[in-house]
Amino acid sequence: MARYEFRLPDIGEGIAEAEIVAWHIAVGDEVKEDQQIADMMTDKATVELESPVSGKVLELAGEVGDQIPIGSTLVVIETAGGEVAAPAQVEEEMPLGDGATEITPEIAEAVPSADVEAEERRIGSDRREEPHQDRGADERRVGEWRADVAVTSAQAAAPAKVLASPAVRARARDLGIDLAQVQFAGDRIRHADLDAYLMYNGGGARPSGARAKAQDEDIKVVGLRRKIAENMQEAKRRIPHFTYVEEVNVTALEATRAMMNQDRGDNPKLTMLPFLITAMCRVLPDFPMLNARYDDDANVIHRSGAVHMGMATQTDSGLSVAVIRNAESRDIWGLAAEVLRLAEATRAGKATREELTGGTITLSSLGPMGGVVSTPVINRPEVAIIAVNKVKETPIVEGGKITVAKMMNLSISCDHRVVDGWDAASFMQALKKILESPLRLLA
Repeated sequence: MARYEFRLPDIGEGIAEAEIVAWHIAVGDEVKEDQQIADMMTDKATVELESPVSGKVLELAGEVGDQIPIGSTLVVIETAGGEVAAPAQVEEEMPLGDGATEITPEIAEAVPSADVEAEERRIGSDRREEPHQDRGADERRVGEWRADVAVTSAQAAAPAKVLASPAVRARARDLGIDLAQVQFAGDRIRHADLDAYLMYNGGGARPSGARAKAQDEDIKVVGLRRKIAENMQEAKRRIPHFTYVEEVNVTALEATRAMMNQDRGDNPKLTMLPFLITAMCRVLPDFPMLNARYDDDANVIHRSGAVHMGMATQTDSGLSVAVIRNAESRDIWGLAAEVLRLAEATRAGKATREELTGGTITLSSLGPMGGVVSTPVINRPEVAIIAVNKVKETPIVEGGKITVAKMMNLSISCDHRVVDGWDAASFMQALKKILESPLRLLA
């Protein structure tokens, strides 16, 4: 037998260590070559590692959440060259006597282990006192005794079946009443029996529709959630934020979007995002201080000629920001397709490192749940982020008359070290103007 040490490879340029976010094996497991063994995270990219050899797992480097240096031993595997004996069973299997009941794992759990051990010791003592007694008889006695205890315990644990109509059961469930505790006359529980239970128990049941108290739990902050926590903490600690909100009339834009969706052919369905990205790309050349990254360690502001649009995407593990490269070079339909592709890749954990880094400004949207106003946190080292709030019909005054329009608020948070309030307000006014004129937007 040989001992193989699988060392953590360099899975990201310039990365000194990686975090264990999931183990797919445990010590003692038999693994095959190319079998997935662990998920490791660097920055916001998760890499799946596979075993280069087949064998038995002897050691693992750490637990989920631990940081492992590049080049250090991650897994130790015992490779081929001899068979490893299976661990001896703790307890020798005992043959069952005639008429004994087989003990399933479910029934065995109901049998107190201390009682079983005590009975085995008593039978063993009997054997020493009566050496002529047949060993097979002893084994049958143990089997029969185990079966009797298991069956008795299972029967005691099984609740009696309570008869009640579906409506009564639903009401009892809403009230938090255990039907087994309700006394009743006749063949089934009725609503009057529930009323009597509530009366004599002092309203001890919870109110209708209330939920049972959830259990306390401690959750270790690891993987993407840890990265999000660190990035948000660093952004708020180092960046002096300010937020500006502008109201936009998107009645004409929504009508244009609906018209284009009716004749979209094989193109993906248009949401508001491609229009917003297009509008931002049109306006940003006049406000280069917003399309930038600030290296505050080197005291250098890098203004980008291209718009690499960050798109905040919610995943099961938390918020990730995918990046649409050179967004200014794409049309509405091309942006819609790229938004869809990146969102699907990010949610599936398949987005590449390059697709999750290098943004110059970020757009965040919660769609219909967008609320009235937002104060988004900047995706450092960028200097600005825009949050899209929900579209809602609102009465407005136009030409002295009250009309109903589709209104939407846009919120922008900026790094006050780089962007002045006047610049942010001017940018939002220019963005508002082009969004309220869809023909200019599509020209």
